[in-house]
Amino acid sequence: MILDLNLPGKDGRAVLAEVKTDPVLKCTPIVIFSTSKAKSDIKRTLELGANSYVRKPVEFEEFLEATKQLGLYWLVLNLGAPTE
Repeated sequence: MILDLNLPGKDGRAVLAEVKTDPVLKCTPIVIFSTSKAKSDIKRTLELGANSYVRKPVEFEEFLEATKQLGLYWLVLNLGAPTE
């Protein structure tokens, strides 16, 4: 799951906390993808169980490249939890 911190209606940190306490979803890898560089945001989301924190680029071409690299890592290279 790729999660932004600044969501309309609900803070991304609250979503992260809910997902990580849900028995069905708690093992879902979560990448925080945010424009924030604040150390407090990085620290707090990792404490809440985020698996990674990636700064979201503002420029469109850089954004596309970052999402491509995220997809490559999490969908191709990363070995997730075994299902059996």
